[in-house]
Amino acid sequence: MEVIIRHTADDVATVAADVFERYIRQGKTLGLATGSTPLALYTELIRRHREDDLSFADCKAFLLDEYVGLPRSHPQSYYRFIRDNFTDYVDIADELVQSPNGLAEDLTAAGNDYDAAIAAAGGIDIQLLGIGTDGHIGFNEPGSSLNSTTRLKTLHPQTIADNARFFDDDESQVPHHVLTQGLGTISRAGHLLLLATGEGKAQAIADTVEGPVTAYCPASILQLHNHATVIVDEAAASKLRGATYYRYAFDNKPQWQQI
Repeated sequence: MEVIIRHTADDVATVAADVFERYIRQGKTLGLATGSTPLALYTELIRRHREDDLSFADCKAFLLDEYVGLPRSHPQSYYRFIRDNFTDYVDIADELVQSPNGLAEDLTAAGNDYDAAIAAAGGIDIQLLGIGTDGHIGFNEPGSSLNSTTRLKTLHPQTIADNARFFDDDESQVPHHVLTQGLGTISRAGHLLLLATGEGKAQAIADTVEGPVTAYCPASILQLHNHATVIVDEAAASKLRGATYYRYAFDNKPQWQQI
């Protein structure tokens, strides 16, 4: 695992965009995350598409998760989020952006079908991840199986409270169930790229990077992956015991060694 500490959230987005751009220019399959953390990254990738001729035409994309019971057209569905905040502004074909089917009658089958679609695409080459304050990635809440596949999950009350800001601060409007890629599904991606900003994520990042690998910090599975990168700002890095070394290692990285 490589840990990269940058000064600000904008710096985090710039470094993350540098990583993503290499995959995009090769027409790779992208794993996309939603929420507030990746927005600055998406803004930077849109800028590079417009100003630097960065084309997504050969890429495919898969979302991490989707609420159960919300149609794709709902303003708070994750499919709508990724369209409104990213893919509508670049040249990736709509039909090549896939999300779990939260309206399926058989949600177990829908999860299996989603994993099969990822496999049929050749797997995800780079998976973008955010992290919850409790260490969840995707919607794999603490206690999730480390080898889980795409499946139905019941959201933790804290996650519902955290997401209420997207539903006019009304927790009663937040769906209580999601279809999410499992930790096993996520781990099969070629490269895991986790972003975090702000002091509120500091403990989760410390647990992810320096704590034990445990189902109670789902993001700690990154320690077992052979190509995982964690990019954080100074605030999110504030509880890392090894922060001084992580800064030194990145600043003295050989020029030939890519992220």
